[in-house]
Amino acid sequence: MAVEARQPLIEEGSILPVTKSKFERATIGNVRLHVLPTDQFKTYAISVYIGTPLTESTVTQVALAPFVLRRGTTKLPETKQFRERQDDLYGAGFGFDVYKRGDYQIVQFRMDMIHDDFVSDQASMLEQALQFVGEAITDPVRDNGVFRAKYVEAEKETLRKRLAAIVNDKIRYAGERCIEEMCKNEPFRLHPLGKTEDLAAITPQSLYASYEQWLASSPIDVYVAGNTTLDQVKPMLESAFRWNRSSSAAYDRKPEHREVEQVNTVVERLDVTQGKLNMGLRTYVTYADDDYPAMLMYNGILGGYPHSKLFLNVREKESLAYYASSRLDGHKGILTIQSGIEFANYEKAVDIIKQQIGHMAEGRISDLEMSQTRAMIANQLRESQDSAFETISLDFNNQLSGKTRTASELIDQVAKVDVEAIRKVAERVKLDTVYFLRDRKGE
Repeated sequence: MAVEARQPLIEEGSILPVTKSKFERATIGNVRLHVLPTDQFKTYAISVYIGTPLTESTVTQVALAPFVLRRGTTKLPETKQFRERQDDLYGAGFGFDVYKRGDYQIVQFRMDMIHDDFVSDQASMLEQALQFVGEAITDPVRDNGVFRAKYVEAEKETLRKRLAAIVNDKIRYAGERCIEEMCKNEPFRLHPLGKTEDLAAITPQSLYASYEQWLASSPIDVYVAGNTTLDQVKPMLESAFRWNRSSSAAYDRKPEHREVEQVNTVVERLDVTQGKLNMGLRTYVTYADDDYPAMLMYNGILGGYPHSKLFLNVREKESLAYYASSRLDGHKGILTIQSGIEFANYEKAVDIIKQQIGHMAEGRISDLEMSQTRAMIANQLRESQDSAFETISLDFNNQLSGKTRTASELIDQVAKVDVEAIRKVAERVKLDTVYFLRDRKGE
């Protein structure tokens, strides 16, 4: 899974350039193609996003498919050959992530490839990279018309271990359980890697049928960033990918917002030595909304950074938590709070966290909190423009939400957010779920 880089604070008022992205776009075979011509990077970056609604019946099979796809293609049927081909391409990196954005399960394939100017190979490196990615996704190795059985069984075990690792990591487990309880009647409750209990029933035949349906009916976006153009990439894409798509597919850009009738409190007991206190809040603001910059500031001031209210008040001043932070899912409109506490501090920690949420709604926000948070958000956005994949990711947010924002526009919007704008979005935020993972004493 992706790992977030450390984001240092920039000095307030410093001016750093932000690249204004100019993607060229086309639709080929009911697939959206986005090309960013730029000489900023020494490599080509390729990302393929395939999204599908989160559903109980498909989530595990969709999650398993990319694990099997990385094992081999028709031309490179053995996994050793598949990996050696990446070495032949000057160590090109190929990988994938499975995650959720709003109520969609997203599979993202990525490949980075050195630019033609830096190698002696006569063939286009970009063309070879697209060919590799295209065959990996659309022309996998098959036995009797379905996935190779030994690959399916091996990757089922890989996925089983990934899911078990979540249970063993109690911080991640508590975060997932809070979302499950909060969204128990919504697709968002599902983990993007699926469910362990589904794996036993999956066969090469059922998985291949699911894979064909997934490729045929899901929204697909192909991104290429580097020193190239749309006209150069189009014929490469047509040659490399063997799509069988009769119609285009689009994202439903209206996430479901459930009203909070009463706070749901859940206490779960396991063999743990430290309590995990998580809270789920409904913000009723998503990436597509004009209030999104204000909600970014809200999250940053409440718990997004080391200077935030939760960190300073719950952890530093009261010494109630080993960690305390908040995280915003801008596509779902949910904000989660996570903290690690002593079991005896549960009620006091809940009270102080609620107090900080109340202070946000009252507009009790200092000038220092405002300036530090603006600087942190701006710095993150500027640093993202130094990465081709981060630049692509920001543009994909636009495709997913239907709201177009460049990094520079979002920085400008955040800079204009005042305390009153934050107070207005804070008034709409509702605590939905309190989840506490504690020890078994007193059961």
